[in-house]
Amino acid sequence: MRLLAQVRRSAGHRTMRDRLVWQAASLLLAYPDSHLAERLDTVGEFVDHIGGPAAALLRRTVSALRALEPMAAATGYVETFDMRRRNTMYLTYWTAGDTRNRGRAMLAFATAYRDAGVEPPRAEAPDYLPVVLEFAATVDPDAGRRLLIEHRVPIDVLREALADAKSPYQHTIAAVCETLPPATDQEARRAQRLAHAGPPTESVGLQPFTLTVPPKRTKGA
Repeated sequence: MRLLAQVRRSAGHRTMRDRLVWQAASLLLAYPDSHLAERLDTVGEFVDHIGGPAAALLRRTVSALRALEPMAAATGYVETFDMRRRNTMYLTYWTAGDTRNRGRAMLAFATAYRDAGVEPPRAEAPDYLPVVLEFAATVDPDAGRRLLIEHRVPIDVLREALADAKSPYQHTIAAVCETLPPATDQEARRAQRLAHAGPPTESVGLQPFTLTVPPKRTKGA
């Protein structure tokens, strides 16, 4: 709750409000485990200090998740993010696909984390959207914002995919977009092309990629 205390001391500061949006989104996009109710309560506190369209969007996801039984929430999450490649939260998947360039693209995230004084997460890929949002919210908002802006196109692809699936998580992604500059016409066209054609592919000379997209969840996860 240290972030919330900082926001109270910096009332009206846009960067602090954006950090709350990013932290709330990171919590909402996490797998709905036994701590879901606790996370929703925390997000509710954050939303009270955000205001505007982003707050309204986050409340829609919170309300939808509160209305679900725990098993239904977990099943819906897996069906949404683990069973549909178009809904992946791994940002470099859309810009680099299963190509040699993906390793370099993920290295850019890891380098940004190390430059900010923290190590990349061991349990998750550095380009995983909830990880990027957590980093932007709690470690380095400037570097985190740059990463989000640089990957605005895959974020827009994800938002559209979730909207097409009528997923309550679409509102959380839309709230994140509220913290970023408006997409340019070029970015919008690129997002449309990616959504239609899919990510880049490469088969000749490519070693098997170690990260499964969507990720395979172990039993009980």
